[in-house]
Amino acid sequence: MALQPESVTREQICQTAKVKLGHDSLRPGQEDAIAALLKGHDVLAVMPTGSGKSAIYQLAGALIPGATVVISPLLALQQDQVESIGEQSVGDAVAVNSTVTSAERKEAFESLADDELEFIFLAPEQFNNPETLERLQQAKPSLFVIDEAHCISEWGHDFRPDYLRLGAVIDSLGHPRVLALTATAAPAVREEIVNHLNMRDFEVVVQGFDRPNIWLEVRRFEAEAEKEAALIDQVARAKKPGIVYAATRKQTEAIADALVERDVKAIAYHAGMKTSDREEAQAAFMDDEAEVIVATTAFGMGIDKPNVRFVIHHTISDSLDSYYQEIGRAGRDDNKAFALLFYCADDLNIRRFLASSGQVDEQQVEQVATVIQAQNEPLKRQEVKEQTGLSQSKVATALNHLVEVGLVEMLPTGEAVASEAAPNVNEAAQAAIQAQERYHNHVRSRLEMMRGYAEVRDCRREYLLNYFGETLDQPCGFCDNCKAGIVVDDEGVDQPFAMNSQVVHPSWGEGMVMRYEGDKIVILFDQVGYKTLDIELATEQHLLEPVE
Repeated sequence: MALQPESVTREQICQTAKVKLGHDSLRPGQEDAIAALLKGHDVLAVMPTGSGKSAIYQLAGALIPGATVVISPLLALQQDQVESIGEQSVGDAVAVNSTVTSAERKEAFESLADDELEFIFLAPEQFNNPETLERLQQAKPSLFVIDEAHCISEWGHDFRPDYLRLGAVIDSLGHPRVLALTATAAPAVREEIVNHLNMRDFEVVVQGFDRPNIWLEVRRFEAEAEKEAALIDQVARAKKPGIVYAATRKQTEAIADALVERDVKAIAYHAGMKTSDREEAQAAFMDDEAEVIVATTAFGMGIDKPNVRFVIHHTISDSLDSYYQEIGRAGRDDNKAFALLFYCADDLNIRRFLASSGQVDEQQVEQVATVIQAQNEPLKRQEVKEQTGLSQSKVATALNHLVEVGLVEMLPTGEAVASEAAPNVNEAAQAAIQAQERYHNHVRSRLEMMRGYAEVRDCRREYLLNYFGETLDQPCGFCDNCKAGIVVDDEGVDQPFAMNSQVVHPSWGEGMVMRYEGDKIVILFDQVGYKTLDIELATEQHLLEPVE
């Protein structure tokens, strides 16, 4: 295109969308994100699943001279996007991942070098191969896209350590324009995404989180057997297709078997299955050969099946971040769907147990730190694992915390090296353990917010939207509490701090006001996570003060 990106008008953006993608108009948020990128800003776009995030980078890539790198964590999702771009007229696309041959990989990078490619899709693990970075540095991409950007945040869900290197990768490429995309990111997660990616002169585009076509409901049970029987009966009667989420592999198989006995075409899906079996199960569900898929959270990322009529949770999710992402897979055709949580308070213990796994102690952190500092050359995680005798997960956890406290730097290729101005090992290990404790405090507090959703005596949609920093002018009228008339009357209740404003507590430090619950206020503190305080007590004792 003859025009410089900075001079492209919004009218021209929309015209390009019509010509190249066949879109008569752009959805809310898409145009804002594209316009910001064209003006040279980095952009974090937080938009609901199904709102057309891929169109943002397709159009921006077509309008900005130079290649576009797209980081995507799932091979199937990469292939879907490559095929989708092949049906458009925005440029050629290819995926380079573990499924391609050496010859195909070579051909892809040669096409990139010859300016024949507009889009190249990579998983973050591809940077384990130094050639990947070298080839991209030679190509000088103009746009770097991170899909499923919440994977970079330990405070969110579905954290993936390989995403942590992307900030270094971006800097090593001369910091092309950066576009981070995610469907779910609470304010704390957004901040961490921006920081880890070293985003500059950035704009955050947040499109409304509300999915008004999804009915929200929670049913509480005291006995596990009673809960499971009710779930089986509900699924058997419900309009299909649908998704059932459970916490463990064993539960997915047991529920799927019970549904089959009720003549429901159900299939299980979990990470313990062979890759081929998982792919077969997913394909059966996507092609409507299976009516219901019963899965752990291993299922769902990148899944776009418009006609899912329900998402039912057998077990409470570990956070509202996860829950929102999971229920967002229902009703993408904008027809009515429902999200139903079968809640048993004992399930919280399962989540607490799962959340406590993977922790390291101070001695293990010191082991990793000592090994890193003793080497003059960068070390791969596998080499650290071999020298310390620790498991791969513990090495990854220790490295992440040591990066946070400044003792270790992660190179774009995923190798670890001691920082030039590193603190001593003992101090760093203690600081890393403190960082770990802050993290687990936050994890526990997120679970408490999820429990709050299950037990709230107020509009559930308002509670959910408040968590993501949005307000609702009035009760939604489309959840079980609204239907039952269980809505808190906030009229006359003092609300001394504005929503999303910053406050400070004498012990817990700074935090953000997330929501009011009658005479209670919920704050997300940087150090300790979510806390619920009595408004009158907090104001009388000056426990909360506005941050000037």
